[in-house]
Amino acid sequence: MNKRSSTIRIAIIGTGGMANTHAGEFAKIPGCKLVAAADIDAARVKAFAEKHDIPRIFTRAGDLLKNVEVDAVSIVTPDPFHANLAIECLRAGKHVLCEKPLALNHADASRMVAAARKARRIHMVNFSYRNWPAIHGIAKVIQSGEIGEIRHVEASYLQAWLASKVWGDWHNTPALLWRLSSRHGSKGVLGDVGVHILDFATFPVGPISKVYCRLKAFHKAPRNRIGEYTLDANDSATINVEFGNGALGVIHTTRWAGGHANNLTLKIFGAKGGVEFNSEISDNTFRLCSGANLDKCKWKDVKAPRVPNMYQRFIASIRANKQGQPDFIRGAEIQKILDSCFESNKRNQPVKL
Repeated sequence: MNKRSSTIRIAIIGTGGMANTHAGEFAKIPGCKLVAAADIDAARVKAFAEKHDIPRIFTRAGDLLKNVEVDAVSIVTPDPFHANLAIECLRAGKHVLCEKPLALNHADASRMVAAARKARRIHMVNFSYRNWPAIHGIAKVIQSGEIGEIRHVEASYLQAWLASKVWGDWHNTPALLWRLSSRHGSKGVLGDVGVHILDFATFPVGPISKVYCRLKAFHKAPRNRIGEYTLDANDSATINVEFGNGALGVIHTTRWAGGHANNLTLKIFGAKGGVEFNSEISDNTFRLCSGANLDKCKWKDVKAPRVPNMYQRFIASIRANKQGQPDFIRGAEIQKILDSCFESNKRNQPVKL
């Protein structure tokens, strides 16, 4: 931090749609100041800086790091650029918040972890649904043993934007089209939002030991191509999993879920009860069946207390000089699951982690 004050100076690298959320959330935190932004698109970074009152702009991240004093960097670029940019920022002595997925593969994610450890800077990955109180409440219930040993898990992340225009018309929207094209760096629905549901399911339950994954990219246009975009990245994924404790689970995600703009569900069943969560109902309330209610199959609603969001946790970690969660190590763990899913699909057989 600036030795003359407690201000934390922040730069944002990558100024597409999600960067607006980063800028807006950091602006709400007392003592944070957005001092610079970088993007390879000069017009885009200029418009972004004007919108968020950011004084310095660059088209190269390296130039930003050399010419502006910053304490922390938020990386909001497309996925293929995460690893090298994060490592560059860490080597320059900056704290880093990186968008998900952490990298394109576990090897790159591991390089990021190594760089973060060497730099001794705060490093976090933006699993934004950790902002929801319910998942923290569910984790506490499971850790307490209230529903017993976990036996079965069901988790889903459903979106409708290929089936409808709820997020706009993807046929002519580059911000959506690139997510369908592996040549443009997309890992499909599995890498884009599957990463969230994998974190969501394993955060309370624990690590996965085996996956059997099926991926599919459905036909969507003549020659499956629109302009420069070849529509080959998976848009539906199903994963049968076994957890480290022996529990079985089904995790799935798709962009074809008509009627669901952006829906996460989680059901966890143990030997002594179960918990259920549906984001379309509430982000801070889940259902619990345990104790005397178990024999009656009766549920009760549990409201979890609010928690700091990712941006607040990142800044709090910097101020306390204490590593917050989820960090790059967690990001790499999820990346290993993703890699195993792609391998399983390719081999058409289960893969051990």
